[in-house]
Amino acid sequence: MDNFTFGLTMLICGMGGTILTLWIMSLVMSLLGRLFPEKPKKEEA
Repeated sequence: MDNFTFGLTMLICGMGGTILTLWIMSLVMSLLGRLFPEKPKKEEA
C-alpha cells in the first residue's frame, strides 16, 4: 500500500469514526431528553 492509499484510508476511517461518534452522542442525548424531560417553569404572579 503506497502512502497516498494509506492516507486516503486513514482519512475515510477518521471522518467515518467522527461522524459515527457524533451520531451515537446525539442518540444518547435524545434518549436522556426523553427520560428526563424539561419541567415547565412556574409563573409567579
